[in-house]
Amino acid sequence: MRYYLIAGEASGDLHASHLMAALREQDADAEFRFYGGEMMQQVGGTLVQHYRDLAYMGFLPVMMHLPTILRGMKRCKADILEWKPDVLILVDYPGFNLQVARYVKSHSEIPIFYYISPKIWAWKEYRIRNIRRDIDHLFSILPFEVDFFEGKHHYPIHYVGNPTVDEVDAYLHAHEADAAAFRSDNGLDDRPVIALLPGSRRQEIRGNLSRMVQAAEPFLQQYQLVLAAAPGFDDAYYQEWVGETQVKVLRNQTYRILQHSTAALVTSGTATLETALFRVPQVVCYYAKAGRLVSLGKKLILKIPYISLVNLIAGKEIVPELLAEKMNVENLRLHLSSILPSGSARQLQLDGYEAMAQRLGAPGAARRAAKGMVSLLRP
Repeated sequence: MRYYLIAGEASGDLHASHLMAALREQDADAEFRFYGGEMMQQVGGTLVQHYRDLAYMGFLPVMMHLPTILRGMKRCKADILEWKPDVLILVDYPGFNLQVARYVKSHSEIPIFYYISPKIWAWKEYRIRNIRRDIDHLFSILPFEVDFFEGKHHYPIHYVGNPTVDEVDAYLHAHEADAAAFRSDNGLDDRPVIALLPGSRRQEIRGNLSRMVQAAEPFLQQYQLVLAAAPGFDDAYYQEWVGETQVKVLRNQTYRILQHSTAALVTSGTATLETALFRVPQVVCYYAKAGRLVSLGKKLILKIPYISLVNLIAGKEIVPELLAEKMNVENLRLHLSSILPSGSARQLQLDGYEAMAQRLGAPGAARRAAKGMVSLLRP
């Protein structure tokens, strides 16, 4: 069968590549054509356009590059109809993908599947109308989405498990923990590690990193700080926010850092889930200017009680969330102290992680999604 996929960012490229490989296991004659990136190219097929040509975030960048985005969307719509795939598979990236879905649905009989559903439970809940009208089958990776889509909106979905579970599980099976080698390879001493994951965007690093470092300073006789660097930022940029404090900056080793960490300070995002799956106690941070105003906006705009995936999946607070004005050095230091060995909250977090992992289910999300897709497509 012929599969057309659209992934609009690096994480979508990764998850789509795993889905493609799983589809090939189910369908030896699978042909792929896609908007995506290098990971999808490695599986095989035809790359029509790279996601980096269209992946702009924020109001001003989107407006500045709007003609490019619109040209890419127009090309995508025409290419899908010309190629006539057996199915169109959308991967996250809702601003672009839902527009394409509406066009394809109104101009063809091509079935449309959505893998990694739009997070309309957080905001833009009105998009359920678009999903109900244009998406034939939705494949979810978050267990609480079943109740949201099916219970609240009476729209049936397929929960297939979470690909981050697969990625962490694959890493742990392939890399036995060797603390001595980790320290030796990276010039670290024998002190236990506190991991710093300050985010992958400039404003996240600027807002969170200096506060993370200041909060951890009183513990540096007993612990060392190791920072997981994001692509696109050199050591000099991190040094600007670290100051004189000794922090080891490591690249392309996030999972290895977590595997050898005692605790972590983590900017909200997928990293919170990865940290939990490595069973590393954490404090979730997200600083914002005009903190009280941001907190008020969160209550008015966001429809969710938590910002971290860990707490959302568990349905209760497992990890502390320091958002906006609550993200300050004093609060962060207090919570960090509580999750270090002998801290009052450490074991509670570890117990909570186990319950969260049970809700997520076993590895195999891409395989289950592919099996479900192929069974739906075959007569």
